[in-house]
Amino acid sequence: MSAEFPPTQRASLSLTEATAKPESHAFQADVARLLHLMVHSIYSDRDIFLRELISNGADACEKLRYLAVQSPALVSDEAPFQIDLILDKDARTLTISDNGIGMDRADLVQALGTIASSGTRAFLEKLEKPKSDEEREVDGGGENSPGQLIGQFGIGFYSAFMVADKVDVFTRKAGENDAWHWSSDGLGAYTIEAATTDDAPARGTRVVLHIKEDAATYLETYKIESVVREHSGAVQIPVELRDKPDAEPRRLTEGVAIWAKAKSDIKPEDYTEFYRGFAHQYDEPALTAHWRAEGRHEYTVLGFVPGSRPMDLFDPMRKGRARLYVRRVLISDEADLLPGWMRFFRVLVDSADLPLNVSRELIQQSPVFATIRKAVANRLVQELVKLSENDAEKFNGVWENFGPVIKEGLYEDPERRDQLFKIARFATSTHQDGKRSLADYVKDLKPNQNAIFYVTGDDAKQLAASPQLEGFHARGIEVLLLSDPVDAFWVTTALGFDGKSFKSVTQGAADLKDIPLTDGREPPAAEADSAETASLLAYMKQTLAETVEDVRVSDRLTDSPACLIAPDSGPDRRLERILAEHGRLQNVSKAILEINATHPLIEVLKQRVQGDGDKSFVEDATWLIYDEARLMDGEKIADMSAFANRLFRMMTKAGHEK
Repeated sequence: MSAEFPPTQRASLSLTEATAKPESHAFQADVARLLHLMVHSIYSDRDIFLRELISNGADACEKLRYLAVQSPALVSDEAPFQIDLILDKDARTLTISDNGIGMDRADLVQALGTIASSGTRAFLEKLEKPKSDEEREVDGGGENSPGQLIGQFGIGFYSAFMVADKVDVFTRKAGENDAWHWSSDGLGAYTIEAATTDDAPARGTRVVLHIKEDAATYLETYKIESVVREHSGAVQIPVELRDKPDAEPRRLTEGVAIWAKAKSDIKPEDYTEFYRGFAHQYDEPALTAHWRAEGRHEYTVLGFVPGSRPMDLFDPMRKGRARLYVRRVLISDEADLLPGWMRFFRVLVDSADLPLNVSRELIQQSPVFATIRKAVANRLVQELVKLSENDAEKFNGVWENFGPVIKEGLYEDPERRDQLFKIARFATSTHQDGKRSLADYVKDLKPNQNAIFYVTGDDAKQLAASPQLEGFHARGIEVLLLSDPVDAFWVTTALGFDGKSFKSVTQGAADLKDIPLTDGREPPAAEADSAETASLLAYMKQTLAETVEDVRVSDRLTDSPACLIAPDSGPDRRLERILAEHGRLQNVSKAILEINATHPLIEVLKQRVQGDGDKSFVEDATWLIYDEARLMDGEKIADMSAFANRLFRMMTKAGHEK
């Protein structure tokens, strides 16, 4: 708009005065280009057009429903609100009709003739009515609540031009006799004229799309059904479809979202039926969580834990199944609402508060979204905790299916780690059924035991037979058998549980001397402090100097001659191997070889190393003991040829000595 001055005043302005005054000019828009940009750039998915037009129809019905409270004559025909879709392949048209508020000529100019003019937004601005108690029920608001309106930007209608080369709108405002016809090819101009009684609906709006050649799929019944159910299945107004103009209508949606109902009105079988379609599962949900959050932000959540393991659980893409709705309109079926480890949940969130981008395809990053995201994850974890406390059998099934994924949360989600520790279940050296909780473990600690001991590996049964556990078995100490790949990681970041730190049985000194053996014997290390033992240790250290960091007497071995452990500092041996295999670790640390000083083989070597004769037997035995320890630790022998030769020499010497 240009600046306005009276002619006499304008004439009297000096050149200096005129140039000193700022001039205001209106932006000039190429409407055709603007429409082209909107149609081809704002929306990424063609299917969205039908969502937008159905949402417009639903808004029109909700506006009339609200106004009819004060003016019942507007709906004197008592016809139920609904949206009708009609396919006509011969005419190449798709018609979307509603019996809502409708429009007069001025409304048409304002709503369809002015880009980004939202009638819904204008309607809401006129209504600053606080919500009643009834409108805060889990059904998402009262039947006549204006908060159910969907539109915000006033551009959704123009998405029709993605699939149509011409759009006709026939409309009649509720309570008025005059009807109107709006028409445009989307190239920058439109026409408005009076419509005949036959062309226009009794009230409401009829949008006729003349489908483009390259959009012919939108004349197919299956396509329309699919799009409606996916994007608008929960819209509060029922949607019906006619396969052709003279066909009987079929109800596609009921206009009722299950999550918008009060929980008391929903049967368990209703939840199950919805879950199977929503999650694409054919089992019974192991957990159903349904609540409405109120207060600063209002939203409804319906979530499920499947009763069986989905096939894509370990998909490297780690995509979840979090579906996001805004006022019952689907915005995203892969919304970033949950941490990666919670991907086994099947969740939907319906909110009226979330800020969207102009196409309503993406959530704008905002404090609102962050708050909802955090609150939903916290509540779902609480639901798991409650299930573990109230129904152990059902929770054990959940853990069996999803335990390895939940353990990812122990590593990735320190904020919720304490809660996850409450539900985590483990196989242990004394309880190998995989149902042992950390609380149970701590309750059964031995006197003088100040740590939660664990061992990591690939198989729980093999871990239970590991030589490193012998000293723990002998003392009745329980050891966690951690056989999932993520176990090697979370134990490195977890500070502890209930004041007890986590300690690997394969790393550093075991420090078991203060915990008595169950049979009352003295620990082996106490019996092994001798000159003979010291001599053997020195010889073995010299022999394996390039391979191991140290050779020392063990207090964790009772039956095996030796085992390998990691140094006190640095990663656990299994974690080291994982990092090395994935190229994340350049230099692997040398292991420590621990020997059982009372083992018969070690006793023989003590005697052999004392003499002045040939030490080749002790040397070969030392290497074989080392290689055997590698095998027991799940590693390969570095030099198979040398191993075989040493074994043959040992067997030959044993035969000759007989």
